[in-house]
Amino acid sequence: MIEEVMQKLQAEVETLHHELNVTLPAALEKAIAMGDLKENGDYHAALERQRFVQARLAHLTSRLTKLSQIDTSKIPADRVGLGSKVLVRDMDTKEEETFELVISDSMDLDLGHISVASPLGSALVEKKVGQIAQARLPFGTRKLKILKLQTLHDLAAGDLQQ
Repeated sequence: MIEEVMQKLQAEVETLHHELNVTLPAALEKAIAMGDLKENGDYHAALERQRFVQARLAHLTSRLTKLSQIDTSKIPADRVGLGSKVLVRDMDTKEEETFELVISDSMDLDLGHISVASPLGSALVEKKVGQIAQARLPFGTRKLKILKLQTLHDLAAGDLQQ
């Protein structure tokens, strides 16, 4: 999971580097050739885009550095953690939901992803099967009983805890 996110971010870094080093200089050169830079919209747009690309590259580089420092051996093998798939039952509504705890860069709500840093994700982290997690959310507190847990390590081994 982490490797996939890093590859995706690295691909964006490469695309932005190309834009910063090839596309934008050409656009700036073309705009400068038009003359009067004071009222040259193409020139100002290229400069603004250049600043955005530089800021985005700095952000992506920071994220890649942080992601490369994640030690998957420190992710718990018997409790909810990064990469876990969790089947929970809402104690009030009795509805069951499945969540996968991911880093924010790889979130896809349609797939049931929640960030480990979110209130719901934080409440689930470190819990075991049978325990109840309480998540304080803007619309109230949710109590979720953990029914099944598949950790990052289980996924690699093809296991499911009940």
